[in-house]
Amino acid sequence: MIIGSISENLDIEQRVAITPDIIKKYKSLGLDVHLTKNYAAHLGISDKEYEAQGANFFAEEEIISNSNVILQMNILSDLNLNKLKEKQILIGVLNPYSNEKKLKEITSKNINCFSLELLPRITRAQSMDILSSQANLAGYKAVLDSFAYFQKAIPMMMTAAGTISAAKVLVVGAGVAGLQAIATAKRMGAIVFATDVRLASKEQVESLGGKFLSVEGAENLETEGGYAKEASDDFKKKQEELLKETLKKIDIVICTALIPGKKAPIIIKKDMIDVMTSGSVIYDLAAIQGGNSELTKADEIIDANGVKIMGKTNILNKLPVSASSLYAKNVFNFVNNLFDKEKKSFEINLEDEIINKTKVK
Repeated sequence: MIIGSISENLDIEQRVAITPDIIKKYKSLGLDVHLTKNYAAHLGISDKEYEAQGANFFAEEEIISNSNVILQMNILSDLNLNKLKEKQILIGVLNPYSNEKKLKEITSKNINCFSLELLPRITRAQSMDILSSQANLAGYKAVLDSFAYFQKAIPMMMTAAGTISAAKVLVVGAGVAGLQAIATAKRMGAIVFATDVRLASKEQVESLGGKFLSVEGAENLETEGGYAKEASDDFKKKQEELLKETLKKIDIVICTALIPGKKAPIIIKKDMIDVMTSGSVIYDLAAIQGGNSELTKADEIIDANGVKIMGKTNILNKLPVSASSLYAKNVFNFVNNLFDKEKKSFEINLEDEIINKTKVK
């Protein structure tokens, strides 16, 4: 049985699905690993490091043709999707909401596709949870990038010449990325506020030293899967009033609020940005889905009367080695669950909630 992975389009994706240290785990299952040459050379990882762990190198076409399972970060190109054969398995972050038509075409050919962002939020799936592992790094990096653009010191500093006040940070959305942003900002000496439609996040925010901003009389807007759901118009109005008043004293905003499969909710309106102090920074991690700020433009830095607004479509391209390491481990744990050790084959057991929820239908 062969596990294969080909190089990603490096213009949009720097992460890889297989790292050298994970190959021995695939080998322990009796699986061969086939990669394209210079697979992770852009990360400073040579082919020799992969070969030392037992990987073999082949042309892209051979890998697509011969692999039982193909592991990627993103969906394959249209050309390579069309080369897939019956009963092959494709695993990655396939974004079935945006790629619905493509995926329907290939699943109709009896090709099994598993999209890892659809993993259920259950204990058994935690080791496979790519959203958490990647969002954790994204929250950390968003804070570092926004602080780099902020032209003042972050912690309070008391000197003979006077005192510099600590920067005030607002984190919008207290999921995995938001909580890491809170922790990182606090470690660097900022005063941190946070808001989320899920009331359960209040305790988590406060445990990290942040102050939780809640709308009076708010209901808990959390799905059974642990994600945020869309708020009512009444809630949105009250939240806008609270945020507008809060933003007058905020230096840096980190936006992380996302709703799976939908456009990101616009939380920071233009009139709110207008009341922010010149020199403030908004980093929008939701930029890839439209952004939480009304003025966000993906991969651009917008200057709105001195307020810098930015957001990368893939911030993890700035931390590709760490992100790849975590992603490769998540993927192996998923493959390990899919592989039947007794039969030495991959079994699509739809009674397994993890397999059922991630399989693109």
